[in-house]
Amino acid sequence: MTQEKTVILSVEQVGLQTRQTGVVLLEDISFQLHQGECLAIIGASGAGKSTLLRSLNRLEEVTSGDIRFDGASLQSIPVNQLRQKIVLVPQEPKLLGMTVLDAIRYPLQLQQLPKSEIRQRLETWIHRLKIPEEWLDRNEWQISLGQRQLVCLARALVMQPQILLLDEPTSALDKGKAHFVSDVLIQLAEESSTSIIMINHQLDIIENFAQRTIYLKQGKIIRVFLPSEADWGVIHQEFLEIESQNTTNDDF
Repeated sequence: MTQEKTVILSVEQVGLQTRQTGVVLLEDISFQLHQGECLAIIGASGAGKSTLLRSLNRLEEVTSGDIRFDGASLQSIPVNQLRQKIVLVPQEPKLLGMTVLDAIRYPLQLQQLPKSEIRQRLETWIHRLKIPEEWLDRNEWQISLGQRQLVCLARALVMQPQILLLDEPTSALDKGKAHFVSDVLIQLAEESSTSIIMINHQLDIIENFAQRTIYLKQGKIIRVFLPSEADWGVIHQEFLEIESQNTTNDDF
């Protein structure tokens, strides 16, 4: 008999409206995330994917329902503590004017970890993500968008989060590098029980990465499925048709 994995995050009938205009961005969102699970969120541009992801570490505050992390409501956890445990890698990777090495090291210095521990974590993830030594002294204007994505991923991973939130982390990588990153993340989840939620328009990456996939449309979950159950060609065509009807490609 297979042992049931522990629920680490529970999203319970969550809704989110803009405070000024009352526009509904998310409606009646419910799902659970298990320890060590790789979960994907897909949907056409404007579906509410980024808003949902940002609500999971309180970068967006929900207006109804509840989100519980390890049994406790997010509202009861101090934000600085929460964001060390649930770490978001945003769609626009920034190094905040730092060199690559300083950017990766920065969150560990904020935690005032011992220098030996910082050095060990840096070496581990610089090696695992194959970040070349010659990048380390460069700033964000001296490396490409794809390279910044890798660096920002490393910056998140050195924090050893319990939940890693990834918003289009491979959008500027070539297919080979994107699959390499996906494989590293799958291995991490298996080794350390880190739970990972990824938004990605690259459906071949999702098919390889996800144990379950949430399909969002107009701020609602319309389907949760296993990758093996999906007709990815049909889903891709649905996205194209939705986006061709939209007047803007901006996500919420």
